[in-house]
Amino acid sequence: MKDILDFLTGHFKRVDKILPVICFVLTAFDIFLVYTMYKTDYIPMGMVKTQFVAALIGIGMSVVISFFNYKFIAKLWYIYAPVTVIIQLLVWSPIGVQRGDDVAWIQIGGENGITIQPSEIMKFAFIITLALHISKLGDKLNSLPHLLLVCAHGLFPTALIIAQGDAGSALVFLFIFIVMLFMGGVSWKYIVVAAAAVPPVIYVAWKYVMNNDHRIRIKVLFDEALQQEERLDIYYQQNQGKVGLGAGQLTGIGFNADNYIDIPEIYNDFVFSYIGMTMGFIGCMAVVIALAVLCLKLLSNASGAQDQLGRLICVGVFALVLFHCIINIGMVLSVVPVIGIPLPFISTGGTAMIMMHACIGLVLSVSAHKEKAKHMFYEE
Repeated sequence: MKDILDFLTGHFKRVDKILPVICFVLTAFDIFLVYTMYKTDYIPMGMVKTQFVAALIGIGMSVVISFFNYKFIAKLWYIYAPVTVIIQLLVWSPIGVQRGDDVAWIQIGGENGITIQPSEIMKFAFIITLALHISKLGDKLNSLPHLLLVCAHGLFPTALIIAQGDAGSALVFLFIFIVMLFMGGVSWKYIVVAAAAVPPVIYVAWKYVMNNDHRIRIKVLFDEALQQEERLDIYYQQNQGKVGLGAGQLTGIGFNADNYIDIPEIYNDFVFSYIGMTMGFIGCMAVVIALAVLCLKLLSNASGAQDQLGRLICVGVFALVLFHCIINIGMVLSVVPVIGIPLPFISTGGTAMIMMHACIGLVLSVSAHKEKAKHMFYEE
């Protein structure tokens, strides 16, 4: 018993204490928001319960993962990496669920069962496996054959998810890959070549990959005439999101008003509009500051990691959170097209909530295992 108590005491002395507090506050704020949405008939009580249970599971996973050394977790890649790919492929099975053009969910237990978004689980495995791959290469990263293998590692999940129609999640994987590759020490000559390839890649994607709906979602951001034309169609959600965001002005209209703006997906992709409408500019800035501090803490843990594997894991989680924040808020402000990216810890979505906390658990593991020590499960 004394050994266990000593282990727990030592762990909590080493682990980053500010990071989980920020995540807990954001999660508690999310539960408060979804409850107010239920009280105003935006969502059913079942969604509130799901979010609450997901938050508890996520926090629990974060704590448990933090106890295991991230090196030990990385060594088990051959178990969870194939499993996540198999789960991802299940979206094309009879239990796959299609929403709009996306085939990105699976439903377990029939209509009354649970719905899972496999891409959220894959993000967790992707960050670990890519960090392990790059750290194992070391100076060999800039050897062309090795670099091509790393690129294949990064582009595989991106291509798989694009094939399922989930362009937003695919861009998340691509951004994580680029940031981790850059932080892994890729040569500038490859960066220059990649930058030169961007215009033709965008042209090919525009002409042959995107459908007309995707093109309009981008063009409508810059064309006021098209905005008026699509105001009741493709641009409706973003227009309503901006109206709702502005309706709150400085302090918001509160949580018991009778003049809420109708905004599709206000509980998920456009939750920032709900914050602006109910809590105003002050509420929005408080959320932005909290998320910015979260990102800075992730970078701080990256800089304090004892090896490249730990640094890359922290950088990968940082890239994940940062991209979600920028794109989600950008969608509401109509500076990026609507691509279905939730706001970390605040948008509804059980799988996203659980896996975001799990990723934070990886960072906590990095912060807790900076020095060699005797652990409950093994000895370094």
